[in-house]
Amino acid sequence: MDIKKELGASRRYNLHTHTPFCDGRAPMEDFVREAVRLGFTHLGFSPHSPLAIESPCNMERERVPHYFGEVERLRRVYGKQLRILAGMEIDYLSQSWGPHITYFRELPLDYRIGSVHFVPTRDGRMYVDIDGRPESFRRKLAEYFDGDLRYVVQAFSRQTREMILAGGFDIVGHLDKVGFNASQVRPGIEEEHWYRRLVDDIVDLIAERGLMVEVNTKAYSGPDAGRVFPSRRIISRLKAAGVPMIVNSDAHEPSLLDASRDEAFRLLAVLPDRLPG
Repeated sequence: MDIKKELGASRRYNLHTHTPFCDGRAPMEDFVREAVRLGFTHLGFSPHSPLAIESPCNMERERVPHYFGEVERLRRVYGKQLRILAGMEIDYLSQSWGPHITYFRELPLDYRIGSVHFVPTRDGRMYVDIDGRPESFRRKLAEYFDGDLRYVVQAFSRQTREMILAGGFDIVGHLDKVGFNASQVRPGIEEEHWYRRLVDDIVDLIAERGLMVEVNTKAYSGPDAGRVFPSRRIISRLKAAGVPMIVNSDAHEPSLLDASRDEAFRLLAVLPDRLPG
């Protein structure tokens, strides 16, 4: 699916929406009803994909057909009021598991969000979810990575690069989430030269591969008010590179479907398409 063509000029959409098939907190029909109430033109569901490791937040593989069945049911009921899309947020773990593998390529999805939530420990024996709240990130940093923040950031960046190179998806999800958590441990890390170089290289690769990036508003009204993923600096880099962007709220409940999306659209309009110097 050509997502930009599908959405057209509409801003009344959300393509990053979680369901009870993963860690969403309301029935899918509740999201649909709220989207209709809000005057949305498109609603895309994106449950966390099945994984090759255990995770309480991810959909179980045997439930995937039931997910598609519920999408079809909702289309029959609400199809004249709203365009309902079947997406999935697919975790990249390794060359053996990610959006690129045959299983995900053969699913009848309208679009795929590629995201990194897990990074491997140094010995490669396990993958650790570093996407949670800052307090959880701090605990896992100490428990699994001996406090080595730079390793975690570099591993996240390496996972992201590998995912982009492997392909199989349309939208890069919450591009720099690790930067938010890392900055809670070491304020200012996102302005350090080595960190900026990692991110800039990823932006160049995204542009080269012709991918789309979401501006994720999940944290905008939270403790770090005004934060979006990617950060303002990275949005400017993406604009300069000509990378298309869409705005998603990463909603886990219907009341958050449109959360802070207007603010993100304003940011996209006013942020420069070049960086000072």
